[in-house]
Amino acid sequence: MSSFKITGGKKLQGELTPQGAKNEALQILCAVILTREVVEIHNIPNIRDVNKLMELLEDMGVKRTKLGEGSYRFEASEVNFEYFETEAYKEKASSLRGSIMLLGPMLARFSKGKAPRPGGDKIGRRPLDTHFVGFQKLGATFTYEADDAFYTVDGENMEGGYVWMDEISVTGTANVVMAAVMTKGITTVYNAACEPYLQQLCKMLNRMGAKIEGVGSNLLTIEGVEEMSGCEHTMLPDMIEIGSFIGLAAMTKSEITIKNCQIKELGIIPATFKKLGIEMEFRGDDIYIPAQENYEINTLIDGSILTIYDAPWPGFTPDLISIILVTAIQAKGTLLVHQKMFESRLFFVDKLIDMGGQIILCDPHRATVVGLNRTHNLKGIRMTSPDIRAGVALLIAALSADGTSIIDNIEQIDRGYQNIDDRLNAIGAEIVRV
Repeated sequence: MSSFKITGGKKLQGELTPQGAKNEALQILCAVILTREVVEIHNIPNIRDVNKLMELLEDMGVKRTKLGEGSYRFEASEVNFEYFETEAYKEKASSLRGSIMLLGPMLARFSKGKAPRPGGDKIGRRPLDTHFVGFQKLGATFTYEADDAFYTVDGENMEGGYVWMDEISVTGTANVVMAAVMTKGITTVYNAACEPYLQQLCKMLNRMGAKIEGVGSNLLTIEGVEEMSGCEHTMLPDMIEIGSFIGLAAMTKSEITIKNCQIKELGIIPATFKKLGIEMEFRGDDIYIPAQENYEINTLIDGSILTIYDAPWPGFTPDLISIILVTAIQAKGTLLVHQKMFESRLFFVDKLIDMGGQIILCDPHRATVVGLNRTHNLKGIRMTSPDIRAGVALLIAALSADGTSIIDNIEQIDRGYQNIDDRLNAIGAEIVRV
């Protein structure tokens, strides 16, 4: 395992450009299987999860050509189904949660698919029932081989139908939509996720020849087509990275400009950080955050404690709950953080408490942060990154702390953040990869 050695207490200053969106990339890349024709994708982030998925596609027989930094051409004219029976496929696909989204396009184009139970962050239970129930409502059948931890899906008898998403799952919605675009008849997907990344996928699929209506809402109507064509697609900037940089600027009293944010796609993310008292200016599509000595958490109208919680889009994304929590440590005031979706995502707060944060873990889903208001700084310690977002929250804490911190298992951070050490060092951080 690699580690970061961080010397804290340094003010940063400069510009940061967010990478392409990780969560969009995992969907968009799976969609290339839907057509024999060429698909060009731009602004692909150079991160571990995305690179592993592209390697997996190549192993399946998809041709990949690099066009430039973050730009690739894909051609899935042939797919090697014998590869799905190999140990190499099981090992590679099971290490990547996004691999489950290969099943939808495989069902649509080939009427069959096979995938191992995927890995990913250890942030609580992440059942896949929503994916498979959706496939079943379209007429597919599936079996789960417990000994091999393999899912096999047969879509020979699929036809359009009514699909109620019992969980507002982004990946589940993406999988069902990709399965439906080439399924005969009309499919209605209700209670669908409508995140900007899902909207991006639907817009891309429509450019490929799909007939999807209701994009941006929770009710999608899909008329199946016989075949899909190639297209060109450019991904959004990563909203989670943008939120992480906002929290970083506040915690470290830094003056940072976040470039090319596509602010209209960020929803309530900027407004939620403003509730912590963080100042920011929108300069075109850039977000300028001035150096702030202090910032104060809002209260409710009656003066009671503010609660920030995650919710399906257009609510606040659960991937930024860890960043909100760590940023509140040096604010003035008290905040209740309620992480509704994953019951293990707040367990990293014990490290923040060891660093000197005043945090009460109320239960697996809620934590109360009593802001220090800069009365004293956090202190550097050694800690381990449990998942992508907690890892960056710990990195932000370490950059704001006195002394030196070590973060182990930074492979988790590399899964979601492109060259984060080099990019932060370029504006004044001191992070050494060891």
